[in-house]
Amino acid sequence: MPAIWTITPKAPGTPPGAFALAKSNSAQYRLDLRPNISMGNRGFVRVISLSALFLALPLIGVLGTPVLWGLLPFLGLALWALWYALMRNRTDRESLHEILHLTREQIDLTHIPPRKPPQTWQANPFWVQLSLKEKGGPVENYLTLRGAGREVELGRFLSPEERATLHDDLSRALRHLR
Repeated sequence: MPAIWTITPKAPGTPPGAFALAKSNSAQYRLDLRPNISMGNRGFVRVISLSALFLALPLIGVLGTPVLWGLLPFLGLALWALWYALMRNRTDRESLHEILHLTREQIDLTHIPPRKPPQTWQANPFWVQLSLKEKGGPVENYLTLRGAGREVELGRFLSPEERATLHDDLSRALRHLR
């Protein structure tokens, strides 16, 4: 799951990034949510290479003719467009994330979208309501936080199973701090 918990003070024996309830009343929970990585560097190279190969196959028939020089710019443009789209997707995916900071006094949620200013929400965790709408929401397992007069979505880029797991972890943390 692309959720990394940072809990202070840390419970003994907790692996890094895993969720565990803190052993102190002055506990602080920090959650960093990021989207799943759909394609790594190796996949990027494979897609570009295979695309170049398949785009070059029709050029075999026109080798040694002036038609080759007329088709080459279009092949280059198609490869460049694919490369640009994949790189833009990668930078957007890397910049998109959510940070949730939870203490006994306050809960802060910051959603950082690509190429837009961050969106923030704050509330008192005692009054915050965490809800998971399994059916009937915009998506399956729609996860929201309600408090301070607003309802905000959490983990919009996660899968339904990841949102359900996040709901369980976050509800335990909220119960612990109340």
